[in-house]
Amino acid sequence: MANLEQLDQQVMWHPFTQMAEWVPLVIASGDGNYLLDSDGRRYLDGVSSLWCNLHGHRHPRLDRALRAQLDRVAHSTFLGLSHEPGVRLGAALVEVAPRGLTRVFYSDSGSTAVEIALKQSFQYWQLRGQPAKQRFLRVSEAYHGDTLGAVGVGGIELFHRIFGPLLVRSIAIPTPAGRDGNESLAYLEQQLVAHADELAAFVMEPLVQGAAGMLVHPEGFLAGAAELCRRHGVHLIVDEVATGFGRTGTLFACEQEGVSPDFLCLAKGVSGGYLPLAATLSTEEIYVAFLGRRDELKQFFHGHTYTANPLACAVGLESLALLREVTLPNAQAQLPAMTSALSRLAQLDGVSSIRQCGLMAGIQLTSVDGRALGVEVCARARHHGVILRPLGDVVVWMPPLSITADDLVLLEHATSASIRETLG
Repeated sequence: MANLEQLDQQVMWHPFTQMAEWVPLVIASGDGNYLLDSDGRRYLDGVSSLWCNLHGHRHPRLDRALRAQLDRVAHSTFLGLSHEPGVRLGAALVEVAPRGLTRVFYSDSGSTAVEIALKQSFQYWQLRGQPAKQRFLRVSEAYHGDTLGAVGVGGIELFHRIFGPLLVRSIAIPTPAGRDGNESLAYLEQQLVAHADELAAFVMEPLVQGAAGMLVHPEGFLAGAAELCRRHGVHLIVDEVATGFGRTGTLFACEQEGVSPDFLCLAKGVSGGYLPLAATLSTEEIYVAFLGRRDELKQFFHGHTYTANPLACAVGLESLALLREVTLPNAQAQLPAMTSALSRLAQLDGVSSIRQCGLMAGIQLTSVDGRALGVEVCARARHHGVILRPLGDVVVWMPPLSITADDLVLLEHATSASIRETLG
């Protein structure tokens, strides 16, 4: 009988993976900030299980919340029905979100959270008698997910080359990262002036573009963009799928520049990394445009089977409480040590730059033709007891917000040793 590694290679097709080169690493269990493989080896979860784990694995408070909900009901549709975990989590999200966001629409991933914002913005303008507003403004090199709408407002050139004929129409502005903020805002304003009559919304990640390689925006760009969108009558969709729930050092990145967008897209950390869950928050003004008689067909025609899954919502409610009480203060306390560790890594041969925003960081390696350096470094890091993932030649640090001082020592050592072994 085939073991799990062999069976995986026989039947599975993994995301973003060249399966011809795939060598499985089977995870058997979790323990706090660590993952254990099928042979019992321990690894620090240096990317928070793809950026979603906030409090570590098997946290007792989240486990209790999940088990308690299992004793009630595992799933009930949110189409035509409601339930307590969904309503209470929605109210809690509205309470902590930027002011003015009053309505919560659930889905199951970051891609769908963005997709919903695009569709709601589009339909809003149709309902308000401005049917020409059908296009979207985006940032180059941005990533908003893998569904067709989300890809269309992303800036990953490879995705556009492959799926271009299927995508929604969008206009790109150059990424503000590495540029003068005023210059970037001037370019944004040019596009808004030229196309406001046909633009439904401007879509952006606040403060830092995660999947583009941790590209940090200049201070003030987010606030300036929000003001320009208001001035020109274009919605602002802020994608906090990666930056939300404490990743940048505050509960939401928007807080750092006092921005209240028209739409806020949330996923990843919303359930503490336990279950698929996402939410799109919108303003009351947008919500009201969809109200009317049933036969007017103004309602938002979108939904998912597992929308507002009670298990996910119950865990999400406890995760938010735990984040505010314990985990976010811990992350803020560990931030100086993480910054110091990254400053030491910046001195290594082969490291060209470090980009950091809170507990999100990218270690840019100096490219070498013909070598996938990020892949090599992350593969070596496993031998030092740390799980990392690259973005091209960028090694990503995205540890759980429950990271400890000892964990950071291991993370720095494993990364440093792996870079030296790869480039030495």
